[in-house]
Amino acid sequence: MTAFRPCIDLHQGQVKQIVGGSLTDDGADTNFVSNYDAAHYAKLYQQHQLTGGHVIALGPNNQEQVLAALAAYPNGLQFGGGVNLKNAASYLAAGASHIIVTSYLFEDSEFSWPRLEALEAEVGAEKLVLDLSCRQTENGWMIATDRWQTITNTAINQQTITQLETHCAEFLVHSADVEGLQSGIDKDLVELLGKACTLPVTYAGGARSLQDLDLVKSLSQGKVDLTIGSALDIFGGNGVTLAQCIEWNNRTK
Repeated sequence: MTAFRPCIDLHQGQVKQIVGGSLTDDGADTNFVSNYDAAHYAKLYQQHQLTGGHVIALGPNNQEQVLAALAAYPNGLQFGGGVNLKNAASYLAAGASHIIVTSYLFEDSEFSWPRLEALEAEVGAEKLVLDLSCRQTENGWMIATDRWQTITNTAINQQTITQLETHCAEFLVHSADVEGLQSGIDKDLVELLGKACTLPVTYAGGARSLQDLDLVKSLSQGKVDLTIGSALDIFGGNGVTLAQCIEWNNRTK
């Protein structure tokens, strides 16, 4: 059943909420910069028994904060951002419940099955979350890598999802075009995910109110979870409070 899942987004060593489509090597349009570190949010989520959340490192200079968050809530958070075959196991050892991977699975915008199979052999499919974060094009939703700046040749559709499902435990899907804009979720994408996915899947992007949890639940027939970022009070937002999201989870279990 649909649930609210928490997040911690890190950029240049700080907890931030950014406009996803603006992220480049030079920086990003920022909605919020926290006075608290990542461990603060990890402990908050642990206190409220929120599970399935993720820590995402957007670019360099985040390692210290990542490790602090994972240590603060052992086995309670997934981690993604620069994960590859060499470092995946180390993040699990540091306390991540799962590792999240996107860019490593692509070479010159083409999906690499050998890389996926090697990573799966290293950590196990049960510890692997595939990040299918995407941008919409004339050819549909295409997976985007390198902080959502490089559009690959792999579409998010029933065929892709069916092929990938036997190699992972979950999917995470940021809709980069609406990430951080608080302009509403991508309804068509959520509906597609609800129809195509049999594994747990978390959608992020554009959520702005508690009603979006109801909307995601309806559109996906309860199969897709929702992450709310910039609209959340703990990230400077005024669209919905963490307490409301927790109460919604408890009410809809």
